[in-house]
Amino acid sequence: MDKALIAMSGGVDSSVAAHLMIKEGYDCIGCTMKLYDNEDAGIAHGKTCCSSVDAEDARSVATKLGIPFYVFNFTDLFREKVIGKFADCYERGITPNPCIDCNRYMKFDKLRERADILGCDIVATGHYAVIEETSEGHILKKAADPSKDQSYFLYMLTSDELAHTAFPLGKLLKEETRKIADGLGFINAKKPDSQDICFAPDGDYVSAIKRFSQKSYAPGFIKDKEGNILGEHNGIIGCTIGQRKGLGVSSDRPLYVVEIRPDTNEVILGDNSDLFSREVLVSDVNRIIPYHTGDTVKCHAKIRYRHKEQAATVEFLENNRARLVFDEPQRAVTKGQVAVFYDEDIVIGGGVII
Repeated sequence: MDKALIAMSGGVDSSVAAHLMIKEGYDCIGCTMKLYDNEDAGIAHGKTCCSSVDAEDARSVATKLGIPFYVFNFTDLFREKVIGKFADCYERGITPNPCIDCNRYMKFDKLRERADILGCDIVATGHYAVIEETSEGHILKKAADPSKDQSYFLYMLTSDELAHTAFPLGKLLKEETRKIADGLGFINAKKPDSQDICFAPDGDYVSAIKRFSQKSYAPGFIKDKEGNILGEHNGIIGCTIGQRKGLGVSSDRPLYVVEIRPDTNEVILGDNSDLFSREVLVSDVNRIIPYHTGDTVKCHAKIRYRHKEQAATVEFLENNRARLVFDEPQRAVTKGQVAVFYDEDIVIGGGVII
């Protein structure tokens, strides 16, 4: 019997994923990654994932399913690879996606190492995405439920890694997942989905950065494109491209953050029209579909998770870079966010916007 390590966050999705893997005949082991204490996230009790409260919910489900359960302490690595990178990026005027880094470094790196130690060939999670085996290898596709599709967050997986990964919920609707959990009497059947960054569950990422870095951030000038001083900011970590509210600047027209200059500690404002661009340069590109350097491919692409896919052409360059050119200009292309390329419902790959 094949063995599978199930990443159980304490939420309903990963719990049902564990049940489905058992149903498919796998010898399953459940685990939760301890990434931080709730107090580290500035809260007393859990509105978030991967906390001590969630670990107990996951343990309860594992006990009900009759499978072994472990808690792996990855707090130090999480602080370095996810929270540390998050803070560093904001200090450099870059807006990262910590959920993607968590998938990359925790779920599909360290967890896979633990799977090997435990003799598990498969790592299964509660992500909504589909893995399909083809004559050219394993590919990643969108989930059946478009409102829950998480293929965007998984673009970094290689065909080899997909061959040793399972997403049991990929062909289910969210309501079907909850119905299964309710029918099985899981403690978390009606547990709300976590919506925010796990280490900043109140949405206050500036406080999360300060809590981690133990730094104070110097105020600086807010200027227009001509260099005129319009006001002061309280640290560039509080500013993102496309931001309009909370700038403390009076103007006779709407103004938006169009550039962040960490070298001079300046934030530049402009008109909404200044936020639009067609061309995007991407680094650290992962190609799940094996296109080669120099290939130019018609696709649809997203430049952030909630971005509606838009028609584009991607050209694969040397050194794992790509040039993405949209048919129509896109608003607020932001350094540090991820661009993901699709062929219909197939994930071609993606990379980090630079």
